[in-house]
Amino acid sequence: MSDIEDLQRRITAALDRIARGVDGLGAPSGVEDADEDAPEDTGALAAAEARIADLEAAEAGRNAALAEARASVAKLDEDLQRLRRSNEMLRATNDEMRRALEENVGEPHLINKAMLAELESIRAARAADEAEHRALVAALEPLVAEAASRDAEENA
Repeated sequence: MSDIEDLQRRITAALDRIARGVDGLGAPSGVEDADEDAPEDTGALAAAEARIADLEAAEAGRNAALAEARASVAKLDEDLQRLRRSNEMLRATNDEMRRALEENVGEPHLINKAMLAELESIRAARAADEAEHRALVAALEPLVAEAASRDAEENA
């Protein structure tokens, strides 16, 4: 933000110089001075505007990367919640099976229920791992791109 404020201050100063030059257009001696200062002021103004545009574009890129990272983290959180629910279901089913076995009552439906819970737990764990990987990649991509652009600038 300080870069933007600095550039705005410079633009304002350039505009003030331009205004003084335009005010001096009425006087014959001021015309020559204004014509000499105008290209310099216009160039400074154009450079400042280009710098502001570059900063705004960079900020927009960072905001997009941040939004993508937030979406990845939200997906990761959703998958972790699913994993927690499936693990809780697996624990409950295993407790039911343990009680049935302690009473020497074989319950085939409990075995099926436990297998289904275990499968869901495995699927949820896999989804959580994938979401975590996507979140890491989303967080690292802007850093890698920034490092690559810095290397390209240094080598140019």
